[in-house]
Amino acid sequence: MRILLVEDDPSLGATVQSWLQLDGYAVDWVRRGDQADTALRTHDYQCLLLDRGLPGMTGEAVLEGLRARQAAIPVIVITARDTLADRVEGLDLGADDYLVKPFDLEELSARIRAALRREARAPSPTLKHGGVELDPAAKRVTLDGLPVQLTAREFNVLHALMRRSGQVLSRAQLEEALYGWGEEVESNAIEVHVYNLRRKLGAKLIVTVRNQGYLLGAA
Repeated sequence: MRILLVEDDPSLGATVQSWLQLDGYAVDWVRRGDQADTALRTHDYQCLLLDRGLPGMTGEAVLEGLRARQAAIPVIVITARDTLADRVEGLDLGADDYLVKPFDLEELSARIRAALRREARAPSPTLKHGGVELDPAAKRVTLDGLPVQLTAREFNVLHALMRRSGQVLSRAQLEEALYGWGEEVESNAIEVHVYNLRRKLGAKLIVTVRNQGYLLGAA
């Protein structure tokens, strides 16, 4: 699951990115509003963490542009502006939640999970393929009703494939679901994760399409 973090404070940005990576997310971190706008237009994110006071383009302008394009991505505004008027303005611009600095990292994780749960309620809280069900917000996978333990990256590979059921995803597309910008990617990482998913969920779940990538098998 991929998150875009937009924060111009280098210390806070690095801390939040590291925390969320440990929490199992792929995190892209940019420090300018114009960079955020470009990233949102060219990449697929499941959540946006957005500071308001940014160089290049304000957080408000980024948010307005995102909602004008009718993008439904959950947005959590992170800011030092803590007045009631500021919170109301941020929510009215299209934010889903509002978190005032300084904040606890565990609370941030909980708010991300809550935002993902709200998004997942429309139209369905889970993704289904045959006997496999995946709950994105709870990060839970079951096979024929029984829980299956996956690593964070195995979960993200499965989530990417289930979100685009019927489509072939290339190795590069799957790597994008796993790694933020600048993270080192092991040469055989995708193959290892696919192997483990087949072992845990069934050999026929994921099909290899020669010279193209992977897709889900027949349900």
